[in-house]
Amino acid sequence: MVLRKKSVLKTLIPLAALAIVAPLASCGDSAGTEGGGGDKKTIGVSVADQKSLFYVAAVQGMEAEAKKRGYELKVTSANNNANQQVSQVNDLLTQQVGALIFISQDSTAAGAGVRAANQADVPVVAVDQRPESGDGELATYIATDSVKAAKDLCDWMFSQIGDSGEIAILHGVLGSTAEIQRTQGCEDSLKEHPNVKVVAEETANWDETEAFKATQNILSANPNLKAVFGESDAMALGAAKAAQQAGRSGMTFVGIDGFPTMFAGIEAGLTQATMAQQPYKMGEIAVDNAISIMEGKGDGIAKEQYQDTVLITKDNVATEDVKTFYGPDASVDQ
Repeated sequence: MVLRKKSVLKTLIPLAALAIVAPLASCGDSAGTEGGGGDKKTIGVSVADQKSLFYVAAVQGMEAEAKKRGYELKVTSANNNANQQVSQVNDLLTQQVGALIFISQDSTAAGAGVRAANQADVPVVAVDQRPESGDGELATYIATDSVKAAKDLCDWMFSQIGDSGEIAILHGVLGSTAEIQRTQGCEDSLKEHPNVKVVAEETANWDETEAFKATQNILSANPNLKAVFGESDAMALGAAKAAQQAGRSGMTFVGIDGFPTMFAGIEAGLTQATMAQQPYKMGEIAVDNAISIMEGKGDGIAKEQYQDTVLITKDNVATEDVKTFYGPDASVDQ
């Protein structure tokens, strides 16, 4: 059974108490037409960062759809700083954007931004991360079904190691939607594979370097380790590189994202599988939904819109096009 570390959550909880203190301009029906007084109708976008390939691709999808539809985007990046993101959301709202597309740094801190948008009558389209229940009203939530993705991926990984043996798990940012759901999905798979034992868990915060260092320690303490489930591609790549440096061959490393770098890793035999997400498409959907809502046509939009993932292994990595998932600028050479 997976025993998730919960201590990091203590650092996140105080963020839920953050309040938006700057005064809000009136952002009612007029925001749905001009948005900030500009010549174009405007959508605000608040993104956790613009370093992650997932978020870069999502914003590119948003930009492409907005340009096609004649809408302006105001994009802010919080550089993985939850406090900064709360401030940026507040700034967007004072500019009277017609809708807010929100990719939050973490699900707890997101509540303050959603509540502020609700108070300003600005609809919120959440992407990837879901603000915690009770923290405000979302127009819709667009994301990967991370529970299913992790369940299917762990099922595949366990089959590769003969449905028995020792594995390690590298967690993303504790308390984030993706971390919670991907942990749950692998736990569901573990229940069906009682001979697979989790002997080590570390939090690497979606980061390749952190995963590399964590896996070095895991490998030293667990000479019989067969596989590592990285809850993101970056962490899976970091783990695989640590094993390569340590001369530990024959292990299985899997992740979730479908990054171009992971496609390259699978082609090279460094890693073995990923569940490819569709961030570019999610960005397009987010803007399409925001425009529909601003134009008074959003009644038919589902509250939850989960996008499928595709299992990428050595068997299909050469035939699946990474551009399908990460947009026209994506390349396995990235």
